Amino acid sequence: MIQTTNMASESRTPIRAHHVKKFALENIVWILLVISICAMGSMNTAFFKMAIIGNILMQTACLGVLTAGQAQALLVGEIDLSIVGIMAFSAGLGTTLMKAGLPWPLAVVFIILFALVMGWINGMLITKLGATALISTLAVGKILEGALMTLTEGVTIVGFPDGYLWIARASIGRFPLLPVPFLLVFLAIWFVWNKTTLGRSLFAVGGSSGCARVSGISVDRTKIIAFMLSGLCAGIAGYLLSSYIAAVTMTFGTGYDMNTLAAAVIGGVSLTGGRGRVSGVLGGVLLITVIQVGLQVLGISPYMTTLLSGVMIFIAVVFDAIKTRGLRR
Repeated sequence: MIQTTNMASESRTPIRAHHVKKFALENIVWILLVISICAMGSMNTAFFKMAIIGNILMQTACLGVLTAGQAQALLVGEIDLSIVGIMAFSAGLGTTLMKAGLPWPLAVVFIILFALVMGWINGMLITKLGATALISTLAVGKILEGALMTLTEGVTIVGFPDGYLWIARASIGRFPLLPVPFLLVFLAIWFVWNKTTLGRSLFAVGGSSGCARVSGISVDRTKIIAFMLSGLCAGIAGYLLSSYIAAVTMTFGTGYDMNTLAAAVIGGVSLTGGRGRVSGVLGGVLLITVIQVGLQVLGISPYMTTLLSGVMIFIAVVFDAIKTRGLRR
C-alpha cells in the first residue's frame, strides 16, 4: 500500500511540473511585466506617481490599438507592415480636410473608413493577386508615408478644433479618457476571437489554411477581413494619436511598426499564425510601454530607443520560438 501511494505521488509530480511550465510559458508576458514594474519602481519611486501611470496609459492607448490590428494579420499567418503608413496618411488626409472645412466628426469617420479601405486593398493584393504580405504591405506603407510627406510638404498640420481633441484631453477623475477606446477595441477583439464564427475561422486559417479550406472556410475571405480589421485599427489609432499630440507631422507614427510586432509576439501571437490571446497582446503592449516610460523616468539616453527596439524584437522572436517548442512538447 505504501509503495503504491509513493508511485502515485511520483506520477503526479511530473504532471504538476508540466502544468506549471505550461502556465509560465502562456503567461510569461505578465510575469515579465510584474518584474519590470517592480524593478523600475525600486530604482526610482517616482515611477509609481499618478502622473507617470497616466502617461503610461496614454501611450499604451495608441500603441495598443495599432497592435490589436497587427495581431489580426499575424493570427492568419500573415504580416501587415503598412499599418503605420495607413495610420499616418489617413490621419493626415482627414485632418487636412477638416482644416479645409469638413466637420470634425465627419473627419474622424473619414480617417477610419479610409484606413478600412486600405486594409481591404491589402487583403485583395494578397489573396487575389497572390502577392507576398511582407513585400506588398511594406510597399503600401512606404507609398502612404511618401504620400503624407507630399501632402504636408514638411509642414506640421495643427490647429484642430476642441471637439477633435476632446478624447485626449478629457479625464475620468484623475485618469485620462484616452485609454477607454483602447480597452473597448480589445474587448471587441476578444469577443470576435472567442465568441464568433469569424474568430474560429481566423484561428483555423492561421493554423492550417489547407485544413481550413477543406472544412469549408473561405480562406481568402477570412484573410481579407483580417486585413480590414488591421486597417480599421490603424484608422482608430491615427485619430487617437493625432488627438493626443494635437498635430500630424510628416514623420507621424514613426517607430510604432516594430513595436506593434514586438508587443503582439511577446504577448503570445505566433509569427506562424493560428495562436494568440487578447490578454497576452494586452500584456505585451503594457510591457513595452512600461519599459519605454521607465527608461525615461530613470533618465536613460533617448538615443537608446533604437537599440531597445531591436532588443525587444529579438526577445519577441526568441520567446515565440521557445513557447512554440515548449507547448508542442
